[in-house]
Amino acid sequence: MNRMRSVFNNFMKNERYSRFTLQTEQDGERRVEVKLSEDGLDGDAEANPGGSPTFRPAPRGQNRKNICFLLVATLLIFIIGYMVGYLIHGRPKVSQSCENNTVYRVATSVPFVPFVPREEPAPSLSWVDITKLLENKLNSETFTKTLSEFDKVSPRSAGSYEDSRLGNRIIDQFKQLDMKPWNDIHYVRLQTPDENKPNTVTFGSDIFKPKGYLAFSGTGIKTGKLVYANYGLPEDFAVLASNKVEMEGSVVMMRCGKISFAQKVANAEGKGAVAVLIHPDNKDMTADNEVYGHVHFGSGDPYTPGFPSFNQTMFPPTNSSGLPKIPAQTITYNNADKILQAISGPSGFGRSLGGIKNITVEVNNVLGFKEIHNVFGVIKGFIDPDQYVVLGAQRDAWGKGYARSTVGTSTLIELAKAIRDMVEKDGFRPRRSIVFASWSAGEYGSVGATEWLEAHMSFLGKNVLTYISLDGIVQGVGSFYASASPLLHTLLENTLRAVKSPIGSGSLKEMIRTDLFRPMSIDDPAYPFLAASGIPSISFHFISPNKEEYPYYNTLLDNEDHLNYATSQNTASVTASAAQIAGQMALRLVHDHVIQFDMTRYKKVLNINVYRINDKISTLQKSGTLTDVRTVWLLHTKASFQRAADAFKNDVAKTDLSDPEACRLLNDRIMRIERSLLSPYVSPIETPFRHLLSGQGPHTLAAIAEMTDLEQLHTQLALATWNLQGCANSIVENLWDVEFE
Repeated sequence: MNRMRSVFNNFMKNERYSRFTLQTEQDGERRVEVKLSEDGLDGDAEANPGGSPTFRPAPRGQNRKNICFLLVATLLIFIIGYMVGYLIHGRPKVSQSCENNTVYRVATSVPFVPFVPREEPAPSLSWVDITKLLENKLNSETFTKTLSEFDKVSPRSAGSYEDSRLGNRIIDQFKQLDMKPWNDIHYVRLQTPDENKPNTVTFGSDIFKPKGYLAFSGTGIKTGKLVYANYGLPEDFAVLASNKVEMEGSVVMMRCGKISFAQKVANAEGKGAVAVLIHPDNKDMTADNEVYGHVHFGSGDPYTPGFPSFNQTMFPPTNSSGLPKIPAQTITYNNADKILQAISGPSGFGRSLGGIKNITVEVNNVLGFKEIHNVFGVIKGFIDPDQYVVLGAQRDAWGKGYARSTVGTSTLIELAKAIRDMVEKDGFRPRRSIVFASWSAGEYGSVGATEWLEAHMSFLGKNVLTYISLDGIVQGVGSFYASASPLLHTLLENTLRAVKSPIGSGSLKEMIRTDLFRPMSIDDPAYPFLAASGIPSISFHFISPNKEEYPYYNTLLDNEDHLNYATSQNTASVTASAAQIAGQMALRLVHDHVIQFDMTRYKKVLNINVYRINDKISTLQKSGTLTDVRTVWLLHTKASFQRAADAFKNDVAKTDLSDPEACRLLNDRIMRIERSLLSPYVSPIETPFRHLLSGQGPHTLAAIAEMTDLEQLHTQLALATWNLQGCANSIVENLWDVEFE
């Protein structure tokens, strides 16, 4: 052995083998010396003294016997050493310290196993098995108990002790389920009433001091002629104009319903109003009920539009374009009725329209920082854990918020328990992950959810395949409606056929007698996910027949008794059915090889919008108003999208779905569709809802179809056309398959 080692060392010391030489130090140790070139030129030592390191073979005269002997000896040493080490120590095992992330090698007797590439686990449950398991785990008895537990913590306004306490309870639940919970903390600016200076409404000798209020209202004192504008819809203001009721400098009173508080105020401000009053409708509410809400025509913290409100965010305050400049205040029905009976003027909407007597509105709301916590837990997928469905529910409420948040939070927790149990005990192996989110500050316009989206926008847009909102899912019984991305329409319809009705023997699809889908409104909790982030999203609601919404929303009367009355004492069973809908949709999205998005539903939506623009421009061309604009390119891009969708369908049919990598490529393509419909040409501060079809602003196809400014029409048409072409291109598999006709 010593002889072999000596031969090996003598061989390595031979300077003709390498320019990396071993030289002996005074202490007997050897060091490596690397001779580097000063001028960077290649060459041998004679031609380039001190040149760059070169590797040259030994001269031909070298004794080859030493080399052969060396190679054989080296191989023999390696084999003997490996066998001795294996017999003594076995295969090393990696153990990682949780404290300092140091990796240690620990001896073990487990035999060596070569690395094998990841393979898809054999499916142990069919889809029928999965739905039966979920149905058995989500029942009315379970929800009766959970609803009662979560109803105990109230009121829980955003950022309050009660809000944080409930958030901690949810974290504890996620910990017990081993769902690796985490917090997402934001410091947001929220508006609340001034305890020392209450908001007031003065009409003649009457002074009203309502307790309800509208967050993010303009502040100050404004006086003007009182005008009644029904629901505050554009057509309502058209009625006022036709009756020659002066809007400039007026105070507009409207009733709740049809559109959001923020839209009502924005419409009135656009007509020149100086203040707004909003009251409930007596048909739905008790006469003295106070109403709460917000008037930010957007979502999230309106003082950090487009970027998150972290504590370390040191940007100067930037006001959202959706903040109103005029005061807005709610008032009870009794007070509103007393005022409206005292005004005169032309008639409309069953009342006098006013425009004659003055009224004064004083709003003294104050702005302050609140620390809010979003809470998350995750059930990780087994094949593509970086792709996930998010199930979310708001946790805060003005009062008890039973329909608003208690039902949604209870559903979130029970779904987490059920699905985790299916994974741990029943052999369910989801391909993708499911994230469970509990939001704070939802009452102020999805503040917690929007701040999370803004904080992780570039990451979430690529990884979140769907958001399912659990807010307000039970508001009654007997009818049902949903708002969703067209990509999810077919999935919801199939799910409704599979879920039993809570009040009959048939399916939910058989129970629905009205139009299933409604356009998603700006105050929908799922809206910022779809319109601002390009994530396919859905919200759905059980509702009483002939009702637009639950009448006690935005009030302190949103409690267990009123919701039980609205559901005919079936709240728990209706909640179980709602949980089945959300659960089956989520499980379908994480279970199937190819994500269950239906692109054909977008083809119909695009057709409707594109032909509206085509008709608009054709009319302008015929009248001679517009001569230099054509829609041929817009029609071409619509056709490109349809061809790309058809090509994708063919690709799915030809793909071996047992191949995980092939499925991943297909899913990456289909996940790009919604995100590519976000306009890259608008500012997130001025136009946060950038979606070409579901957004808000002049860039949308709906706005272009109504545009009167011809120069703006020309520009927006060009940008929208290229935006739509980009969407078609995103579906194509390869760059060289992109077509431009």
